[in-house]
Amino acid sequence: MKITSAEFIISNSQPEKCPNEPLPEYAFIGRSNVGKSSLINMLTNHKNLAKTSARPGKTQLINHFKINQNWFLVDLPGYGYARVSKQTKAIFQQFITDYFEKRQQLVCAFVLIDIRHEAQKIDLEFMEYLAESEIPFMIIFTKADKIGRSKISANIAAYQKKMLANNWAEMPQYFVTSSLENTGKESILELIDQINQDFFKNQIF
Repeated sequence: MKITSAEFIISNSQPEKCPNEPLPEYAFIGRSNVGKSSLINMLTNHKNLAKTSARPGKTQLINHFKINQNWFLVDLPGYGYARVSKQTKAIFQQFITDYFEKRQQLVCAFVLIDIRHEAQKIDLEFMEYLAESEIPFMIIFTKADKIGRSKISANIAAYQKKMLANNWAEMPQYFVTSSLENTGKESILELIDQINQDFFKNQIF
């Protein structure tokens, strides 16, 4: 897939106020400071489509970007470690779960995980929530340029081991990416393109 257009549409905290268009949506979410904005900018060929910041937790709303006029990329607030009050974080969690559980246009979520670290409890728990809620998702490991290949393989194996130990039948499909080196871009966009083709072929809206 070639990205020919990408535009910001709306930010809000209520799923019912999201765009009312029969287009497939792909949600991107992960821990704060996982490199989500950089990944989105890499995928869309825009330097500043998603705002990057040195301060974790800057994304605080549901952000919709229309891509190629036929699908939405949805940028969701990070979970954990964001420098916001407990009350604000509770609101984040509520509208994040509202989005996942109420948004009919959502066809797939991408959970971003910093490949530099070993399996984190908060990431595993969030993926368990998605699985229990029957929300399709895949994993995107970010910042692959920061460590060597052997460490990347070891950390992915650690995630697989923990997930299988927690009664997962198998580890979800995953991608290894680097926003700095454009690694993984084509694979992710090719997958989205394939899902879009099936979506429009069997459109239910």
